[in-house]
Amino acid sequence: METTEPLAWFKSSYSGAEGGDCIEVATGAGAVHVRDSKDVAGPVLRVSPNAWTELVGLAAAE
Repeated sequence: METTEPLAWFKSSYSGAEGGDCIEVATGAGAVHVRDSKDVAGPVLRVSPNAWTELVGLAAAE
C-alpha cells in the first residue's frame, strides 16, 4: 500500500557526511518507513512502531 502523506526522512547522527551504507527512517500513519539512503526512489519497508522498537532494541544490545 502506497502512502500519500508527506514523510520527513532522517538519517542517524552516526551516519558520515560522505554517504555510504545508510538507511533513512520516517514515521507516519501508524507505521515506521525505512529506505536505502542511496536509492530514495527505491522500495520502502513499512513496519509497525512496536516492531521498529524491538528491532532498535536488538541492534542496541549488540
